[in-house]
Amino acid sequence: MVITITAVAAMAFYLCTALYHVWIGAPAVKKAENKKAVALLTGGAIALALHGVTAFGLVFNANGINLSLWPISVLILFVVNALVLASNINRPLYSLLLLLFPAAALVLALTMAFDTSGRSGGHLSFTIGVHVVLSLLAYSLLTIAALQSLLLAYQHYQLKHHHPGSFLLGGMPPLQTMELLLFQVIWTGFVLLTLSLITGFLFIEDIWAQHLAHKTFFSIVAWAMFAVLLWGRHSLGWRGNTAIRWTLGGFVSLALAYWGSKFVLEVVLGLG
Repeated sequence: MVITITAVAAMAFYLCTALYHVWIGAPAVKKAENKKAVALLTGGAIALALHGVTAFGLVFNANGINLSLWPISVLILFVVNALVLASNINRPLYSLLLLLFPAAALVLALTMAFDTSGRSGGHLSFTIGVHVVLSLLAYSLLTIAALQSLLLAYQHYQLKHHHPGSFLLGGMPPLQTMELLLFQVIWTGFVLLTLSLITGFLFIEDIWAQHLAHKTFFSIVAWAMFAVLLWGRHSLGWRGNTAIRWTLGGFVSLALAYWGSKFVLEVVLGLG
């Protein structure tokens, strides 16, 4: 009952905050000291706190730790929103919130619709717990990178077609700053993804078991794509559309690794 209440309240705050952002317009919150920016971040922080309580209640329950599709999706979006909200204190990335807040509300609604409270993976060992935490952080950061690359693509398109005053562009940093931030996020996510793969190979008894092979394969593909992207950036100066395509390609592979395998096992095959 408590989880349902906090989930509904989080959805309401997320949607109201997103509507407030649309109403005031992106340029109004470009400076962090702006009162409207403070109001936006306050609404987002309340939604995030309620989201966190919901995520904790879904993942940790009396039966153990629930690592099924919807609870983990709620947890990942909580981490993503927390990182983006924290970054907005020093760097204006408010446009990302217009994508993330409705997405979080949608995932919370879907989670409430699909009751997974009876599923539980039991208690995890310390080593597997480390692997799971690293994986969640890597997925979260690379999700932020994917969303940021979409905004970067939009920014490129609008500037190319001479529409610099569009709604979203008003709340975004300059193009060069956006690219710099993108690669900072990718580098951090890549390091965490590398550590996640290493701990997986070290601590999981059979990482190529039937129910893990799909996840392992696409995680390695994603790692390789991000590695090529970072090499291209360092050695060949990749930027713009090339960087965007490789970022989105790596994220799609990562999404297939986790959400794809979870969806097939739990929804299609009903093996969750």
